[in-house]
Amino acid sequence: MEINALGAAQSYASARPATSPDPAGASGAFAALAQDFLTTMQAGEQGAISAMTGRADPVSMVQALAQTELAIETAVTVRNKVVEAYQEILRMPV
Repeated sequence: MEINALGAAQSYASARPATSPDPAGASGAFAALAQDFLTTMQAGEQGAISAMTGRADPVSMVQALAQTELAIETAVTVRNKVVEAYQEILRMPV
């Protein structure tokens, strides 16, 4: 059995390592979540502006503000969990 060193090196170089990031994976999901959060915030802002100018009923304003409040609480909870996980990693012995 003959092993071709050049062929083995080329095969190794062309194989994608398991540690390389997937460009469409997590970053794409995070971008979609951020866009959804932004859309919810803008809808709440537009609902509040419409209610203040008298173009919308109070029920739609309350509903838009409740959705905005839920989105902010979710974002803050996720941020707190990320900070907590980061602090836990820092406490690990090296």
